[in-house]
Formats: sequence, C-alpha cells, structure tokens
Amino acid sequence: MRVFLASRNLKKIAEMERILREHLPDVEVLGIDQVDGYDEPVEDQSTFEGNALLKARAGVLATGLPSLADDSGLCVDALNGMPGVLSARWSGPPKDDARNNQLLLAQLEDVPDERRTAHFHCAVAFCHPGGEELTSGTMPGRVVREVRGNGGFGYDVLFEAEARPGLTTAELSIEDKDAISHRGWALRRMSPIVARILR
Repeated sequence: MRVFLASRNLKKIAEMERILREHLPDVEVLGIDQVDGYDEPVEDQSTFEGNALLKARAGVLATGLPSLADDSGLCVDALNGMPGVLSARWSGPPKDDARNNQLLLAQLEDVPDERRTAHFHCAVAFCHPGGEELTSGTMPGRVVREVRGNGGFGYDVLFEAEARPGLTTAELSIEDKDAISHRGWALRRMSPIVARILR
C-alpha cells in the first residue's frame, strides 16, 4: 500500500510512516525525491490548512497516489504568532534551520522567560479519489534561550514542550516526541481515516 507525502524531509517522512503503520502496517510512504520530475507548488496560502491542502492536491495530480501533506510551524506569542506559516523560511531563502533558529533567538533576546510562550501547529491534509480530509494538532510550550539537543529538526532545538518540561523536543526520544508532538496528534487523528479509505 503506497501513499505519497508531499515532503523532501526524510525525518518527517519516517515520522509519518511510523505513525501510519499503527493503523496500516504495510504502508509505504513515498516522498518527493522518489517521484521523477515532481514540481513542488508554491506555498502561498495564509494558513497551515490552506498550504497542506494545496500540497496534497498537487500530490494527487502529479502521482495518481493517495496523497498526504502537512504544513506546520512555530507560533510565538511575543511575536504575534510568527513565524507561523513562514517558519521554514523565516530567515529568508534558502531554507536553513540554523539561520532560522539564530534569528528567532535574536528576536526574543530581551523577552523575559514568562513571555516566551509558543506552540507548534500542524495541519495534515489527505487527498484521494473520493475527496479530501483535513485535521490538525498543536503542542504548547515555550522557546528556550539556547540551542539544545541533536534530535528532531527545525525549531526543536529551541522548543520545550509543556508536556515535557526541562527538555527541548530535540532532546526527547523519537517515541516521546511522537507521543506529544503537533504532527503526532494530527497524524493519529488522520491515520484511522486513511486506513478506512485505503482498505
């Protein structure tokens, strides 16, 4: 059973495959780099949900496979919800996690600890011949003052989840992160829907 995931991020593809396999043990998740000549759409929507749907629709058209896409990002209260949908491109092109993290730390340098609250948000869209499905998940927490940890990706090295105080999400095991993450929540909601449709 094959599903296309509109992403080049190998860690994200592995994470999605792990969670989908709880309901679909034989699922194989293909990423963008496994599809010849795939032309990624411009993520120009103003919401996570809009970008996720845009990418999943493009995936179905390009591959003919049932397609999943997510759009996620970090929403920092002291920055009025930014970087939000611009999270991956916060420091400008090309996408660079280290540069994004440096910029975020600089922007929050004078913000006291009690005002460094934030949350990760993830929207997941599933497009298939019978229609479209959409769900989302969040992970509340705060932005710490220095980079910590080697796991995860993106802003994980700066984010301490409310559910696991004292550790950044980059310091958590894969299992612990999957259990509490915004993408984990969204995928666990979506997985039974995907399983029902594809069986």
